[in-house]
Amino acid sequence: MSVELVIRPEAEADTLQAFRWYNEQVPGLGQEFLAEVEAALEHIRVNPEASRKVYREFRRVLTRRFPYAVFYSVQAERAVVFAILHTARDPHLWRQRGRNAR
Repeated sequence: MSVELVIRPEAEADTLQAFRWYNEQVPGLGQEFLAEVEAALEHIRVNPEASRKVYREFRRVLTRRFPYAVFYSVQAERAVVFAILHTARDPHLWRQRGRNAR
């Protein structure tokens, strides 16, 4: 079951910030980070209910190479991505965003 993927502006900003940071560390590493995020997003789009719920209706997909998680919820025929954060970040941040994404 494939669904429409909606990426909230906050999640886009998260991704851009991480991309810039990785590129500052090693030129080109930001592109590799983006490829990992894209793979996670495609997984969500194709199989939105495959990931376990981490809090109420909110789900999480981890990127393979980088310590980042994509937080989303499934709403009817779409998946709404509301945060793409380093796994060490405060969980209250993505929970607050998730409540606002409904």
